[in-house]
Formats: sequence, C-alpha cells, structure tokens
Amino acid sequence: MASTLFSKLWDIHEICNLGGSVSLIQIDRILLHERTGGVALMALEEAGRKVRDPSRVFVTMDHVVDTLPGRTDKTIMPTGTDFIVATRDAARRAGARLFDIGNARQGIVHVMSPENGIVLPGVTLVCPDSHTCTQGAFGALAWGIGSSEAEHALATNTLRVARPKQMRITVNGRLPEGVTAKDLALHVIARLGSGGAQGHVIEYAGEAIAALTMEERMTLCNMATELAAFTAVIAPDAKTLAWMDGRPYAPAGADWDKAVADWEALATDPDATFDLEHEFDAADVSPMVSWGTAPQQSVTLNGHVPADDEDRGSLAPSNPEADGRARDYMDLRAGDPLSGLPVDAAFIGSCTNARLSDLRAAAALLKGRKVAEGVKAICVPGSGQVKAAAEAEGLHHTFLDAGFEWREPGCSMCFFAGGESFGERERVISTTNRNFENRQGPKTRTHIASPATVAASAVTGRITDPRELEA
Repeated sequence: MASTLFSKLWDIHEICNLGGSVSLIQIDRILLHERTGGVALMALEEAGRKVRDPSRVFVTMDHVVDTLPGRTDKTIMPTGTDFIVATRDAARRAGARLFDIGNARQGIVHVMSPENGIVLPGVTLVCPDSHTCTQGAFGALAWGIGSSEAEHALATNTLRVARPKQMRITVNGRLPEGVTAKDLALHVIARLGSGGAQGHVIEYAGEAIAALTMEERMTLCNMATELAAFTAVIAPDAKTLAWMDGRPYAPAGADWDKAVADWEALATDPDATFDLEHEFDAADVSPMVSWGTAPQQSVTLNGHVPADDEDRGSLAPSNPEADGRARDYMDLRAGDPLSGLPVDAAFIGSCTNARLSDLRAAAALLKGRKVAEGVKAICVPGSGQVKAAAEAEGLHHTFLDAGFEWREPGCSMCFFAGGESFGERERVISTTNRNFENRQGPKTRTHIASPATVAASAVTGRITDPRELEA
C-alpha cells in the first residue's frame, strides 16, 4: 500500500495504538532550553524520577540569555539568571548534553541542533518550543510540546500523540531571482491563513522545494506553526545527506552507510494520498512584508494595506474585526502602501533567519552602505558556529561598518522575554516569525520580512524592496 513520508515516520515510531487516532510514539531526541527545560527537569526530580536515557537529551541556553558582548549569567530579565542557573544545574545532574554560555556550539535550539547533527532524517524529535517544526526540513518528525509533555518524554522516551491529518503543499517551478524562502513562507501563509493547516502535518514538495538549500528549507518549515500545523516535513535528498555528513552527532563509518540506506527510503510513494492538497506556482511569489499583527496579514512589498472587503486571493475567511484591530495597532489605514513606510529599527535574528546564508544575504546589501540616521539596527547570529563562520568571512565587519550592532547568539529580541525590547510604538522591520501585539516590546509595531529586505530597509530608513539596491 502506498504510504506518505509522514506515515512512514509514524509507523516506524508507533509503539502501540491507544484507541482511535491516539498512539504511543517513541521519542528519539529531546531538546530543551533554559526558559522551560529547567522546569521539566526539576519537576522530574521532584517526582522522584530519572531521565531514562540522558544520551538522547540536549540542552542549550538561548531564550532568556543576554546577547550583548561580554555577557554572563546575569541577565536583563529580572529572573533570567535563575532560569539559566537552574537549567544548567539540572542538566548536569541529569547527565544531559549541555551547550552552555561560552560553549562554541551554543545557540538557538533550532539552529544548533541541525548544525550538530542532533536532528537526523527519520528521527522523532521534540522540544518545548512551537518552532520545533523547523527541523522537519531534514525528513524528521519534529514538533513542539509543553513542559509536562517534556517531563513525560524525559522519563519514558515516549509520548501519547493524536495522529494528525496530512496536507501536501506542492510548489511548482522556481522562485524568481531575489525572492527568498521567507517570502515563500509568507506567501503561503497569506494565501491559506493562520489556521490553514490546523490539525495537519504538512509535506512540502515540488521543484521549487527541491531547489531550496537546507537553510532555506529550515526557514520554510519553521513557519509551519504560523499555519497552525502540527509540523512540516520535507523528504531527505542528496542535499540533506551532504549537510549531515560529518556532523558531530551524525552516524559515521559503517553506521553512516546503513543510515543512508534507511534515509533514502524516506519519501512519499507516488500513489500515496493526502487529506488535503494545495499547489502554488513559484513564479507568483514576490518579496513579502507583513502589514498587521499576524503573519497571514502580509502582502507583496509593492502592495498596500488591504480593505476589509478587498479580494486578497486568500482561502482564509476575512475577519474585519481582527484586521481593523491590526490596522489600529500598526497605525495604518486601508490603502496605505508598505513600500516607503519609515522604520525606527531593524532586527536580523531568530530561529527563522539567523543562519550563515541569511547573514551573507544581508551583508551583501550592506557592504559599502550605512544604516539610515536614527535607525537602531541589530544582528544576532543564530549560534556560536554561525557567528564564528561569519567572522571568519569578515561579515561582522560589514555589519559593524554599516552601523549594525553585532551580538552573541540567542533568541534576543525575537520576543522580549529576555528583558530587552524595542521602544514603545517604534516601527521595526524584522526577520522573525511572529508579529503579534507587544511581541518585540510594549506597543512595538513589527513588520516581518526576509534578511535582504530588513537590510535594505535599514539602509534607506523605510521599508524597501532589496531589488532596488541590487539594481
């Protein structure tokens, strides 16, 4: 019987069916960060239980750590130090692998995991973070969980999971020059809506997906949670294998050869069916930017803020009340153009767009240019390895010479749980994945875009199509 990639991953890991659509699933990898990981580890201790297999558990510091140069355990967030210290101590007692402050491989969990080969094709991987779907780019079944589920996974290497429905999103053709995976993600979300994949696992397929680099695939899968998907997956291919080869926690030698043979079987069979299918033409995708307070409220850079009754080409039902609230919060009106809108700050970072290729794309536009007067510009590499590689190429000089701050790795101002934020009512152009009210600071107005768009907008001081500077 023909089977999808997701079905194969599910069947490999299903221990038993618990009735109906619910099964007990084996968990291969558990990722933790200091904002919630310490909570799960300490709750396990207090219950008198131990981590079943510490070799499967990986802990990093990313969410509440400061990213300022010369950082220590002391944080801007009043209770941040407590989170860091508690998580570090609990991880050491549990025997988990710890990527602490100062460790060259520390970084945002969904950046450092693929870098180190923690995620692998065919594994199940969970983390108390909604953007764990990022790692489905490698043909893994990776999804976000809560702290109590993390505790259960730590104690048993299993989780009770309701089997999601399946959706395939096929992107035909090739993305135009100057159009990025971030633009594609926003294009899909704007068309399908923030709830467009609720209850489904997405498989991305098609010529345009095959053409993406692994880092671009991670960006695309990262934003599946903005579609309310359970997770997203992309079948492993030669690019996946090339990425994985030689990573610290990837198989080696004879184990590598055996793993590759297994991974090559992880593909959807030609006659397999899905509960829902969507097709997109890559040629229709343009550089995108969000105008509202949800990723689905996005338009092309040459577009405008839509009116309530305007046909947006979206399959999602309109919500005039939500749109009106978003326009009010963002201080915009229907018909306002996005291009040319002045910005107060620019942020390049997050698990969506803080990898080496993202920094290269931004630096290419910044080289020989300066950030506009009055614009606060910050770049936060996604991991210590990204930072070191960027510095080896001299990219940090490009950012610093242009007027950007160059930071230590972490989530930083993707959200201001770390205690640092942008100013009240400031308008920010950002490479992050979410832009709800107060996400980057009290009453801060965030426009989501690609690294190239953020860099171009930082230089001009207004939302700008990067192709204008490339010409």
